[in-house]
Amino acid sequence: MPIYEYDCDDCKEKVEVLVRGSETPACPTCGSESLTRRLSVVHAGNASPDPQPAPCRPGCCRIPS
Repeated sequence: MPIYEYDCDDCKEKVEVLVRGSETPACPTCGSESLTRRLSVVHAGNASPDPQPAPCRPGCCRIPS
């Protein structure tokens, strides 16, 4: 069961709704079924805790020395 992000067209809240199958989602704040689905942002973070080396030497590519 995916969670989708919506903008409620009636109360203007930004909400997340758990959607089961083909059911019509409703705003948890006001109960309206007049929702517009938002484009969700995916975080693609760096798994490495260590800083990555610069792509070239200092003084090149405008990297300060």
